Amino acid sequence: MKTFGTLVIALFITFSINSQEFKFEKETIDYGKIAKGSNGERTFVFTNIGDAPLIIKNIQSSCGCTVPKKPEQPIMPGEKGEIKVSYDTKRPGGFSKQITIFSNAKKPTKHVKIKGFVAKEISLEKEKSLLSKDS
Repeated sequence: MKTFGTLVIALFITFSINSQEFKFEKETIDYGKIAKGSNGERTFVFTNIGDAPLIIKNIQSSCGCTVPKKPEQPIMPGEKGEIKVSYDTKRPGGFSKQITIFSNAKKPTKHVKIKGFVAKEISLEKEKSLLSKDS
């Protein structure tokens, strides 16, 4: 029983001393105005500012139109990591989506966002019509 108590105290001290934290270069990525069907992939870059390996356990988005991809390996202290996000740009109009990151950090849940506006397509006929009016 004495050995178990010593083990519990050692684990408590270990987890108290080591702190996993990460800091994002940007917590919101603004796509701005983009064309329908354009490249919807963007990357969140972060740094492990803690003193222990950071493990991203899971990532969820607020809708199926946004697909995040987590790093597979732990991010060591002082190192940078990336979370890639793909947004479905076939949907015209404004968007604002939240990505939730679950990790072993001191604050285990972190939220980042993407936002922007996907412009509607202009048909060739409409474009020709607009150009002929200018002539």
